[in-house]
Amino acid sequence: MSNFNDIIGFIKNQYPSKDFIPLHEPNFTGKEKKYILDAIDSTFVSSVGAYVDKFELMMADLTKTKKSVAVVNGTSALQVALRLSGVGTGDEVLTQALTFIATINAIIYNGASPIFLDVDLDTMGLSPNAVNAFLEENGEIREGVCYNKKTNKKIAACMPMHTFGFPVHLNELMTVCGKWNIPVVEDAAESIGSEYKEQPTGSFGKLGVFSFNGNKIVTSGGGGAIVTNDIELGLKAKHLTTTAKVPHPYEYVHDEIGYNFRMPNLNAALACAQLEQLGSFIQNKRELAKQYNTFFISKGINFRTESTNTKANYWLMCLELENKKDRDLFLKETNDNKVMTRPIWQLIFKSPIYSSYQRDAQENALFLEDRIVNIPSSVR
Repeated sequence: MSNFNDIIGFIKNQYPSKDFIPLHEPNFTGKEKKYILDAIDSTFVSSVGAYVDKFELMMADLTKTKKSVAVVNGTSALQVALRLSGVGTGDEVLTQALTFIATINAIIYNGASPIFLDVDLDTMGLSPNAVNAFLEENGEIREGVCYNKKTNKKIAACMPMHTFGFPVHLNELMTVCGKWNIPVVEDAAESIGSEYKEQPTGSFGKLGVFSFNGNKIVTSGGGGAIVTNDIELGLKAKHLTTTAKVPHPYEYVHDEIGYNFRMPNLNAALACAQLEQLGSFIQNKRELAKQYNTFFISKGINFRTESTNTKANYWLMCLELENKKDRDLFLKETNDNKVMTRPIWQLIFKSPIYSSYQRDAQENALFLEDRIVNIPSSVR
């Protein structure tokens, strides 16, 4: 691979006021300070407050779902969503190994085991064909419930992750999982504002989960959300994440094991101000993606773009390089020149703590692991 200097120069031109160009930094140009000061003045700075309520309404509206629950981070949202979908100790969850570790940790927190299946090359997310092939070989329906014939364990859920904001092939995946009576929990942590066939990601599965970490398009410093079209599940999510406390004017009664996963009102105030700007943030990022795509086409490099029938938020933009050697050279040259770039995640099953779980051949995931790098993607 050549023309590193041209690439570095072009990226630097997108952010001319910066000496060091981060991968993705937050943008606070709205009413963030106003709302945070308002929350402070109200004295409601912890887990109860007007901005928590407002944030939940905004998220339900944005995702076109019936109920949203604010939580402290995306990982806790995944943990609770899996529990609500029926995942318990000894169960299994179909998912992808090409993901951030939180996806898999949330499965383990529920006492369940991941089954690592391959991704599609175009979306970099869980492949419906890989899920179908696995289930045709290993699945068995017993009294309406899907079991893994090899392990004799219940396959309690399927959790795709919308990699870097690019939606997976949701219709096909929902069809396969529906055939086998497996609920889908969407890990939409990276895909706020992304759409599949003009419908928001997170709204297709039994539950959807979002993250508002400091590096996301919309951030609350730390935060997450669970969304669902099942009102009862949504109410249950709120109950579990507020320590399962039975409502009472002053008594403390908890009717099951819950979690202190509540989003503080201060964080919710920041999130509300950020959500108000989501449309302009995504418009800005999609314009940057167009400029990147034009440039990298001229260099003969594959800049990853959205697939048919989807609208991506382009959270982290990425290049597909020729091979691992080119990838490693690119990462070194860019970072040495104060342009932050990062490789896609190491496949989770390569970690010793996750190496023993069932998986397929991972042909596409291995290909992408050697070639995909993220480049600076901040709102300008």
